Amino acid sequence: MSERLDRLAASFDRALRADGKSERTRVLYGQSIRFFSEWLVREGREPELDEFTRLAVREWMNELKGTKAPGTVAVRFRGLRRFSRWLVVEEIRDKNVMAGMEAPEVPEKPVPVLVDDELAALLKLCKGKDFRSRRDEAMVRLFFDCGLRVAELCGIQLDHVDLDAEVIQVTGKGDKVRLVYPSAKTFRAVERYIRERAKSKHARTTKALFLSQRGAWSVDGVRDRLGVMAKQAGLDHINPHRFRHTFAHDYLLSGGQERDLKRLAGWTSDVMLEVYGRSTAQQRAAHAARKLGRGNRL
Repeated sequence: MSERLDRLAASFDRALRADGKSERTRVLYGQSIRFFSEWLVREGREPELDEFTRLAVREWMNELKGTKAPGTVAVRFRGLRRFSRWLVVEEIRDKNVMAGMEAPEVPEKPVPVLVDDELAALLKLCKGKDFRSRRDEAMVRLFFDCGLRVAELCGIQLDHVDLDAEVIQVTGKGDKVRLVYPSAKTFRAVERYIRERAKSKHARTTKALFLSQRGAWSVDGVRDRLGVMAKQAGLDHINPHRFRHTFAHDYLLSGGQERDLKRLAGWTSDVMLEVYGRSTAQQRAAHAARKLGRGNRL
């Protein structure tokens, strides 16, 4: 009898955790195996390793292409591909059944950056002096001022915040540690929040900087809160990555160097510069051309 995919998925997840993969990555990869298994059941097949074949993956991908967005299909493919490689590394299988399979194409779709009016609308919701207002302002400002990933924000500990030096230590993908440098206004918001945080019933039970009513603020909790705030502000749905794109755009537009942006954003590949810089690349090119204005000097 072949091994069940759900049991292998649990072992795969532990391997990903040992490799330092983020919680979000682990969840997405795990979903790929789970959703594939559920598809097998709907097809009247057993969710077992013997059914994880090249043909089955192709069949599932073709079905997904008819019902899901291209980006979602690509994510599901990457999860199964990583799982298939792991099976070989662990000598559970002799060969990678997905070797050579081309990933689904994802049409280029630049992520729109947030303009000042939209950011102002979000900050307007944080004018109060209560715990939630102070926390939400610190969260929003850190997102657009430092371009943090949502997992990085949730991973900040109290002792990672240096109030005197006005610098914060964050841990990115692969457990890579870096420093971010919030503006004076953002650090003021963080300091005000810390004072309110001290009054929380969870202040002594966790070292996490950001708290919810249940304790340390989770990634999903932050996403949900941003969704609520966007709706209250009359904006389209906002996810944390829109702030990250906005940060990258603003930095480059102001004349920042790409190599410095890589360090500040926690990227190791130049590919990410292209991904995060393409949203408004034409706008930055026009700005640079007008700023040069050589014809006006002659």
